[in-house]
Amino acid sequence: MDFAFDARTEELRAKLLAFMDEYVYPAEQTAHEQRARLASPWDTPQVVEDLKAEARRQGLWNLFLPDAEHGAGLTNLQYAPLAEITGRSPQLAPTATNCAAPDTGNMEVLAQFADEAQKKQWLQPLLAGEIRSAFAMTEPDVASSDATNITTHIERDGDEYVITGRKWYISGAMNPDCQIFIVMGKTDPDGEDIRRQQSMVLVPRDTPGVTVDRAMQVFGYEDHYHGGHAEVTFDHARVPVANLIGEEGGGFAIAQARLGPGRIHHCMRLIGMAERAIELMCRRAVSREAFGKALAQQGVVHNWIADARVTVEQLRLLVLKTAWLMDTVGNRGAHTEIQAIKIATPRAVVDIIDRAIQLHGAGGVSQDFPLAELYAGARTLMIADGPDEVHQRSLARREIKKYL
Repeated sequence: MDFAFDARTEELRAKLLAFMDEYVYPAEQTAHEQRARLASPWDTPQVVEDLKAEARRQGLWNLFLPDAEHGAGLTNLQYAPLAEITGRSPQLAPTATNCAAPDTGNMEVLAQFADEAQKKQWLQPLLAGEIRSAFAMTEPDVASSDATNITTHIERDGDEYVITGRKWYISGAMNPDCQIFIVMGKTDPDGEDIRRQQSMVLVPRDTPGVTVDRAMQVFGYEDHYHGGHAEVTFDHARVPVANLIGEEGGGFAIAQARLGPGRIHHCMRLIGMAERAIELMCRRAVSREAFGKALAQQGVVHNWIADARVTVEQLRLLVLKTAWLMDTVGNRGAHTEIQAIKIATPRAVVDIIDRAIQLHGAGGVSQDFPLAELYAGARTLMIADGPDEVHQRSLARREIKKYL
């Protein structure tokens, strides 16, 4: 593994850093002010659309997608430092560059598994940033960390599928631009192979029987910039059989293919969130005085900042190694490392942001600094994409197996 980034990555890093300084950071406060004046908090502030237009003009668009036909054609290793940069402003930068979840995972699914008609109808407008999407898997009545528990039914009736079930924490579903759901449910609930019971279908938002019931809060936040997280009911919603993604029984495998890149993308952005927290911590430390001397002269503050720097450097190396392995031996070959970063990164970044909050005092939990939102986002990722304990269980089993 080469520790030097290639010329294309360095060029994109320089452009993206300049884009962040010139456009994204100044837009953070503007976006908050514009959102407060919108008719609905779920509508998109104009400054976000302006950022999208500028990012696309500069070629900072669809950077996440390794498929050169549809995306930037970057490897995971090339994309990693770019995702880290966007993680410094997670509310704006990923959306501005069309690299925001859940659209990224949905576009990857469509690019890899959809037929040509599905790609034309849904992938193309997603790639263009004209619409948004949602991935409907998690359910309130079962432990969805085990995808085989999913109870939503997808029953064939002639040339249609009938979808019945209730989903929640469906990211992006509150956004009025969310036009399509990728819904995971069971087409063969009594099948012998529990990993072949599930399928995925495309369900347009305006399908009769689809109801977005309510917005779900995350630590009290409605996460407007992310498009919210909704509870959604599918009450005998009918879609054509042609809306099936891949084959019947392929839903579990598609979900696993989708989650691999998603996990590493989140970890990349988390490192950027940690870097933003360290920057804010240092700025606060040199600008505030307590008990007769600057906070930057307090020994405990030295420890917090030093520990944070060491931790971030360790995490970055592990994430870059994982990205490199995904490029060279595939997601399956990088399985252990993907799980390792999923366990280590959110946990460590939560701790770094927590120290930054502590250093800011009351300001740290206020809306005047991004730290509280960063904390909520990082802490949530200890649950999202599979709880840490599930990954610990799987990783430990793989380690123990070497000695059996």
